[in-house]
Amino acid sequence: MIATTPNRTTYDAVIVGARCAGAATAMLLARRGLKVLAVERSRYGSDTMSTHALMRGGVLQLHRWGVLDAVRAAGTPAVRRTSFIYGDEVVAVDIVSRDGVDALYSPRRTVLDRVLADAAADAGAELAFGVRVDDLLRSDDGRVHGVVLSGEDGRPVQIRSRIVIGADGVRSTVARSVGAEPTHQGRYASGVIYGYFNGLDVDGNRWYFAPGSGVGEIPTNDGDTCVFVGTRSDRFRAEMRSDIETAFHAELTRCAPELADAVLRAPMSGRFMAFAGVTGYLRRAWGPGWALVGDAGYFKDPITAHGITDALRDAELLADAVAAGSDDALHGYERRRDEMSLPLFELTDRIAAYDWTLPEVQTMHRELSREMNREVDAMLSWSTPATGPEIHHAATTLPRSA
Repeated sequence: MIATTPNRTTYDAVIVGARCAGAATAMLLARRGLKVLAVERSRYGSDTMSTHALMRGGVLQLHRWGVLDAVRAAGTPAVRRTSFIYGDEVVAVDIVSRDGVDALYSPRRTVLDRVLADAAADAGAELAFGVRVDDLLRSDDGRVHGVVLSGEDGRPVQIRSRIVIGADGVRSTVARSVGAEPTHQGRYASGVIYGYFNGLDVDGNRWYFAPGSGVGEIPTNDGDTCVFVGTRSDRFRAEMRSDIETAFHAELTRCAPELADAVLRAPMSGRFMAFAGVTGYLRRAWGPGWALVGDAGYFKDPITAHGITDALRDAELLADAVAAGSDDALHGYERRRDEMSLPLFELTDRIAAYDWTLPEVQTMHRELSREMNREVDAMLSWSTPATGPEIHHAATTLPRSA
């Protein structure tokens, strides 16, 4: 059910945030028979800042969960080739059909988040939009056992639950409230400017690299292509953020001159968006009565466009752990998340330094490809999840101590 207020006051799990990480987690927990509430402060179906691109692992998750057809039905174009352009050298990679994935996709978040929210509601989860979480409820021993929401009339509403899951992004209220400190910290960050341009002649995803710069060309819904430029965060802050439109075109011309000419001729949809950069991290992923998923628990620089794939992967790892109902399972979630994340995290951080030569970044991309293939192999080893509301019911006895 999608609404503006919760339907009850007690749940097995409350998820703070109902975008791709939160909605996917809500869907998977509801399919396991848990009573789930996901609350989101933004409107249902609203947009958000995103790189859009799903790597093979992300598309695989949507396929395994039975929701990929809805992404396709929304008109999301199939990406059957990815090209890496290093100066004058072009390395084109065709997407090989296997394991139910015959193309990549880069849906707008107005599409992907809505598809996942609808799937969560179909599975029996409740989703409340336009609702803010003001605080967490704690027992005398400090264990989290619910949330305090701002109701429609502005008065606080207490909702109790066995576990509270923070899926509320980089500036997570849940992570801040429980003091979830980083266990791993990156060193570098990208500043990024992007916009949507209609009618570009695009042959799949294209990634351009020049010393100190990266550019992406990502086809998405409604005939639009997301075009971004990225550079070191400190350079972005010092040289670019005062006039992002001029900086965007100048950097695009420097890194991808042919694309820059095409962009100047293409009508723009909407306005430019800018992101000054955040240094990547992995935070502690769980504690007494709480857990984190998506950017709330793990964020890496957008230069490798792997964030949505991370969120969908970790949603399943966390749902399995919560349904198992033990501290050992939640500890295992954090361990498995970190094992799968750290090689990709470290490679992304090195690329975000923008201090490489073109041969060096090409070598890093080959390493990145190998790690993403290992990630997909790991996902394929997981048992096939149920794909509809007729799901088996798992135990709902959740852990009582950290």
